Amino acid sequence: MSSALLPQTHSKQQYHIGLKPGDLSRYILLCGDPDRVEKTYRYMDEYRQRGMGYFRKHRTQHREYVSVQGHYRGFPVSVVATGIGPDNTEIAVIEISQIVKKPCFIRIGSCGALQKFIRPGDLVITERAFRGDRVSDFYMNHSRWVEADPGVVRALTQAAENFGFPYHCGGTYTANSFYAGQFRSISGFPALKQHLRKSPVGKKHAFYNFEMETSALLTLSKVSTLGLRAGSVCAVYAHRLDNTFLLGPEAEAAERRCIRTGLEAFRLLSIADRR
Repeated sequence: MSSALLPQTHSKQQYHIGLKPGDLSRYILLCGDPDRVEKTYRYMDEYRQRGMGYFRKHRTQHREYVSVQGHYRGFPVSVVATGIGPDNTEIAVIEISQIVKKPCFIRIGSCGALQKFIRPGDLVITERAFRGDRVSDFYMNHSRWVEADPGVVRALTQAAENFGFPYHCGGTYTANSFYAGQFRSISGFPALKQHLRKSPVGKKHAFYNFEMETSALLTLSKVSTLGLRAGSVCAVYAHRLDNTFLLGPEAEAAERRCIRTGLEAFRLLSIADRR
């Protein structure tokens, strides 16, 4: 029998993510897409040394939560797919924090650009996020904005610069909806708010991108008493002002840039943490 507050086994295996102490490193990439776990693994040391055999043996999945632990340039790193949305992110962050001491999270995701100067394929590194996710309202009520960890932001920025990737640092709007919540008006499903350009989101220079997880992640990190750190970097797939969307090889290249930036940021953070 387990507590209903936080269901787990006697070995502390967590109910939703199916992981226990020792299954993850301190540095954890979070992504929505479960296929991104394998794509990230291909940049790990284990892939170069042992190929896909290691991944098939050590990959874990429980429900939508897919994960693998490895190393990047000699430094331990893990990646966990959460599925889409802030509610899934809440579960992942809380349960991971039961089995990892002082975890550091970086979200590697996709997003829609909200400024003309940001182009499809660029990266957006979140400095602060607007809490439109609704989940974070259960944890914070004094501000609609939540800050990313400054050290994580610096590491992500340095990582993007190390690779020469185009990036922008700014404010993120986290929505709890992909369609109406991000002002997508779909035929047959009339929404109450339909015009992005007429909305405060479309008019304000504070918002660089739309996505669906970051503010929940940052809020949990901010309010936690367990020593969490968190940041976010997203590849721009959609340009909402131009109404364009990347597909195919261009989107895959942007995704690779995002993955590499997250991994390199953790290498830099690992070095800094050892000083």
